[in-house]
Amino acid sequence: MSTGILVGLAVVFGLYMAWNIGANDVANAMGTSVGSGALTLKRAVILAAIMEFCGAFLVGPHVSETVRKGIVDTSMFHSEPMMLALGMLASLLAAGVWLQIASYFGWPVSATHSIVGAIVGFGVAYGGFAAVKWGKVGFIAASWIVSPVLSGVIAFTIFLLILNGIFHKPDPVAAAKKWTPFIVFAVMVTMMLVLTFKGLKLFWKKLEYHHLDTVPLTIGLSGAALAGILGFLISRTLVRRMDDGDANVADQAHDAYVSRALSKAIMHLRRARNISDGPTKAAADTALQQTKEVFGQVRHRAATAKSTSSYVQVERIFIYLQVISAGFVAFAHGANDVANAIGPMSVVIEMARSVPMRVPENTTTELWILGVGGAGIVVGLATWGWRVIQTVGKRITELTPSRGFCAEFAAAITILMASVYKLPISTTHTLVGAVLGVGLARGIGALNLRTVRDILISWVITIPAGAGLAVLFFYVLKAMA
Repeated sequence: MSTGILVGLAVVFGLYMAWNIGANDVANAMGTSVGSGALTLKRAVILAAIMEFCGAFLVGPHVSETVRKGIVDTSMFHSEPMMLALGMLASLLAAGVWLQIASYFGWPVSATHSIVGAIVGFGVAYGGFAAVKWGKVGFIAASWIVSPVLSGVIAFTIFLLILNGIFHKPDPVAAAKKWTPFIVFAVMVTMMLVLTFKGLKLFWKKLEYHHLDTVPLTIGLSGAALAGILGFLISRTLVRRMDDGDANVADQAHDAYVSRALSKAIMHLRRARNISDGPTKAAADTALQQTKEVFGQVRHRAATAKSTSSYVQVERIFIYLQVISAGFVAFAHGANDVANAIGPMSVVIEMARSVPMRVPENTTTELWILGVGGAGIVVGLATWGWRVIQTVGKRITELTPSRGFCAEFAAAITILMASVYKLPISTTHTLVGAVLGVGLARGIGALNLRTVRDILISWVITIPAGAGLAVLFFYVLKAMA
């Protein structure tokens, strides 16, 4: 196979893989914002396009992450470097095909797992099972459990804190005014640290900070603290200008608060009646019936409380917080996950240009390749991303701006923790797990269990599907060569 054909196939397959990353992975980051109504699909695409491309192009990888992760022992290709080039091409095509299939059905799967599975497939096809470093693969596969569980627990906790601290208070607007500056502070600190440890991880390496523990903490922490303080002061000024609403709205919100308290009282009175006998049982039953009557009256008055301006004002605050969170997550995703497309692509291009052909130790990624990867991601999101956006934003559980914010913020915290402690996570699994956590906080009935089942199955078969397709495409390309 000639040099020109190799380079051409690398560009086409790399662009195809980037397109599918945009259609699937990037859509995950924007799904909660669209599903909650915080952003329209058009605005979500524009925001993601800007942040993803900036992350990919400005601080994208300058070393081929996919090869350097050591999934396959590249030393076995020194005698036949062409086989490595064909394997990388097969991996790009296989991962892209699987992502396209998943996107068609609206399944949010991991682009990283897709390319890892594909590389495992061609490695086994060429050198047998001994050619694959299964410890590395197992470490990556551990993210199936680590990512969704960790983010789900965090989202569950944050959502309950916001419910009890703001929405379940007698005056939600007053509670929001009190707590919003502190929430903004936490969001800005977390997002700046995500930018430092995740989004700019490869930038630090370019400056020869080779390990995360050598990243200048003073830069990250001081920047995060400054952003948090500014966010606190600005948000405090803005929320003070919020209208407190009329007395009728306040009464309706208070009725909703009383209704929840009466509901708990009914539960306890019913339990007391069931375990009592004689006069005590009769008294408990009388109290229960009276409480039910009062509860019915209050609940009727509070039936429209959640549609009043009191709750609308509170939700409006979370719209801005959710958009900020989604933007940071998109930037970090573009800066790191674009390597799934341009990593193998860079390897093939560098090998094709070397005379004689050799296996590179480290692969330099040129700016035009970063541009191709960033552009492919943007186009993929704009043309096919709506399928996965619908799944994440609307089919798992019902989302509002506050619920969507909890999911995005929990995902950002999980990404930060994983970056600092080097935990294996998937951005896709993290975001989906966070949405599940928010849904579970409202009860198992709030989840669409059929959609959850389909997503879990798609996660499990991602690596085997990528591997199987890579084996097929590797032998096809090998026959053509």
